[in-house]
Amino acid sequence: MEKTAKIYVAGHRGLVGSAIVRNLQAAGYTNLLLRTHAELELTNQAATSAFFEAERPQYVFLAAAKVGGILANNIYSADFIRDNLAIQCNIIHSAYETGVQRLMFLGSSCIYPKLAPQPMKEESLLTGPLEPTNRSYALAKIAGIEMCWSYNRQYGTKYLAAMPTNLYGPGDNYHPDNSHVIPALLRKFNEAKVAQAKEVVVWGTGTPHREFMYSEDMAAACVHIMNLPDDQYEPLLGSDENKTGRFEPPLINIGVGEDLSIKALAQAIQTVVGYTGDVVFDTGKPDGTPRKLMDVSKLRSTGFYASTPLLIGLKKANADFVRSQGLR
Repeated sequence: MEKTAKIYVAGHRGLVGSAIVRNLQAAGYTNLLLRTHAELELTNQAATSAFFEAERPQYVFLAAAKVGGILANNIYSADFIRDNLAIQCNIIHSAYETGVQRLMFLGSSCIYPKLAPQPMKEESLLTGPLEPTNRSYALAKIAGIEMCWSYNRQYGTKYLAAMPTNLYGPGDNYHPDNSHVIPALLRKFNEAKVAQAKEVVVWGTGTPHREFMYSEDMAAACVHIMNLPDDQYEPLLGSDENKTGRFEPPLINIGVGEDLSIKALAQAIQTVVGYTGDVVFDTGKPDGTPRKLMDVSKLRSTGFYASTPLLIGLKKANADFVRSQGLR
């Protein structure tokens, strides 16, 4: 990507989009197209089409999405599938109509089956039932992958789906009910510390294993991939199964390649926050998928390795939470 290229980052205020914007700005990109939700309603087809016609971006990072944790996904499943389908359909089709050179569609590791072999390879897509607590969101993202694949096959576009593992970092959503596990635990432990509470209750048994990636590393991976030369980028775009006989979607995992239990994560966050009370696990609450570890061999084959150790990332994320809440 040329430093002066028009680059549209959809969802630039979210955890993923904001990290990509910071990375691009630090690298010297000077022509970023950014629109808030109030300025551009991406579920509105006409508004999205008009934006692309007027601005004609050359590259697109599609990071806009309706996201949330287990509780939010369970309660608002209709909202999750409706809004995400609308956003990605509008952007991908508008990108095609206006000649976008490359598009990266950001999804989630929840696209893989609940009991997929670990670590999860890209070819595990569509090989089994999904985790029911976030199935509507996962199906929307799977539809986005298929849309990229279909446009590549029919129109010769160069659209790639990138599936990050569980992310955390600056600008995360710290809502007490609708956030993901790390921001939720950072909030719980900090509030318990301030209130001098005797215990912190963590959902589930603590036994599921999860992989976590610092958002700045994820952004670095995305920009790295979008900058690959054609001879490295184009093989990532999948193939026409009718011609090759192989199931090769335009899909690449983005992760760190290692995981830990939720119990170990809670203990690490307890240490980072400096909370000295007890940690109790509410086994009546859902655990979700038993394990979600990404196979990142394809990512590493491009020369990218994540560089932020979990404990360092948690310290940075905790500092961001403390600042955002004005705790000290």
